[in-house]
Formats: sequence, structure tokens, C-alpha cells
Amino acid sequence: MGNLRDKFAGSLLGTALGDALGASGWGRALARRGNADAEAQPPEILCYTDDTHMAIGVAESLIERRGLDADHMAARFAENYEREPYRGYGPGPPRIFRMMRAGVDWRRAARLVYPGGSFGNGAAMRIAPLGLFYNDDLRTLKRAAEEASGITHTHPLGIEGAVLQAAAVALAVRSGEGAPLDPRDFLGILRGIVSQGIYAERLEAIDRLLKEGADPRRVVAELGNGVEAFNSVPTAIFSFLANFGSFPRAILYAIGLGGDTDTIGAMTGAISGAYLGARGIPQGWLARLEDADRLERLALALFEAKYGPGQ
Repeated sequence: MGNLRDKFAGSLLGTALGDALGASGWGRALARRGNADAEAQPPEILCYTDDTHMAIGVAESLIERRGLDADHMAARFAENYEREPYRGYGPGPPRIFRMMRAGVDWRRAARLVYPGGSFGNGAAMRIAPLGLFYNDDLRTLKRAAEEASGITHTHPLGIEGAVLQAAAVALAVRSGEGAPLDPRDFLGILRGIVSQGIYAERLEAIDRLLKEGADPRRVVAELGNGVEAFNSVPTAIFSFLANFGSFPRAILYAIGLGGDTDTIGAMTGAISGAYLGARGIPQGWLARLEDADRLERLALALFEAKYGPGQ
């Protein structure tokens, strides 16, 4: 299971690198130049944002509880935020966490903060560890992603974006040696998961754009690059599928589309890293990534929580 272990590490490290590169001036400049040179050396430490910080919370909770415990995960999110509130959190989650600390159940807090629910990409950006943990059972993964998303995002479009991202990570983990990735098959499985019309339309657009080799402006026009889950999760999936053989190309393509670059970069990195593994990520980039060793240890612990030690 060594290759699978490497894929777990690749997905967590890929999340953080995509996030950090999308948040950094250096990463955005590299993407604008269209330079996917894996030898390009970041001049400074690449620091991640709330995208990775919340993904860490997902992984920590899954490890401690040996699966999804939404109450535990919600509490871990609040604890981690209080320790590191400077990670660039949007206004919603901290309000939910403060309400939780005041005794409000997280199920009620999320609905009070966002009447009708949030359809942003905040649930999708952090969901990769769940996709890793439940990679072998898409039905269970769907239910778990829906429940985990509801801690902060209760709108059906926000939830389904997280489900779609988690499923993409799971499929990437399962593809590779012995099961080469076929973008059409990949999209076909994802189509069977979604129920919201806008995601079905976006998946059809991905298929069309892959066939026609669309330029970035058309990709943004048809898939989006914003903070809404339906305008960013499909964009991350396209960025991966259009460049599935290269982590640097996938990440820099995603960031080069502009918009919500750190989150689209994080989601693209989670999928690409799950497919290529940590060995497919440029080592020079990893050497400059904040907490890279910690993230790798966390991925190993998540792998062992799933499959047992010594596997």
C-alpha cells in the first residue's frame, strides 16, 4: 500500500501548496507567465491560508475519531481557529465558532449566520481528507461529505460542491497504477453523484472544454473562478483533468485563471496530489512549504486510521 500512502500525502501537501501558491505573489506571477517550471524556486516560505488550516482540522478529527464525528469536527474547527485566527478566515466561520463557544449548537449556528445556507466554497476547500478516508465507498463518502459540510454550509449548492470535490479526490486516489485515468470515465462517475442542475451543466461543460482545448478566458466564462462552490469546484476539476500528468501545470493553470486563486489552487492541488502522490510534487516547492513535515505526518496518521498501522 506504499503507493496509496504516498497519494494520501500528496493530497494534503497538494492542498497546502495550491493554497499557498495561489495566495502568494510569487505563485500568481509564475502562473501569469505560464511558466510551469518545476525547478523554479520560491524566494520565501509559502504560507497556507484557512483553506489548508480547516483541512487540517478535518484530518485531525477523522484520525482521532476513526471516521466522521461531526460534533467533534465542529469543535476542532473552533479550537484551531482560536489558536490561529490569522489564517485569512472569511467572516462566516468565526461567527459560527464564537456562537458555538457561547453554547449554540453548530447546527443552529450555521443557519443563523447564513439564513438559507451558504453556497460558498468553504466546505469544498477543506474536504480532501474526507475524500481520502472514504475513497473506497462513494455512497458513504457522499453522506459523510454532506454531514461535514453542514457544520458551516447548509445550502444545497455549497454542500454538493463539497461532495463533488470529495468524490474527485477519491477517484484520483483510486486512479493511477493499474487503473489509468480516463477523463471521460472520471466525469461520468461524477455525473452520477450530482443532483443539482448547475453542477450537471458544469460537468458537461468540462467534457466539452476538454475536447475543444478551450483557452483560459472561455474556461472562466463557462466554469467561473469565484468564491461560489459552483463557480470554483468544477474549475478545479477541469484544471486537474486538463493537466493530470503534471502537478505544476495543473496548479499554475488553476491559479492563472484568476479569481479565488488560493481556494481553486487548493482544490486542484488536492486532486492532483491524490492522483500523482507526493513523489509527483516538485521537491523544491515542498522545501519552501510551511509545515510540510507536519502535513506529511498527518497524512500518514490518516492513512493508518483508515487502513491500520504497518500497511
